[in-house]
Amino acid sequence: MIDEKLLDILVCPVTRTRLRYDEAAQELISEAAGLAYPIRDGVPVMLPDEARHLASPPACGRG
Repeated sequence: MIDEKLLDILVCPVTRTRLRYDEAAQELISEAAGLAYPIRDGVPVMLPDEARHLASPPACGRG
């Protein structure tokens, strides 16, 4: 679970738009950029190079 206050202030580093939390995948989704930023050990990894493109399936066993 990600803190709601943190989610309120985080934005996509590419588009500067709001993010949607996907609890099942443990990712922050940027619909505008088509990217999913992973959450590892409770910490959002907001690096575009670490993000998954939404067209591809989630990676298994990463982290």
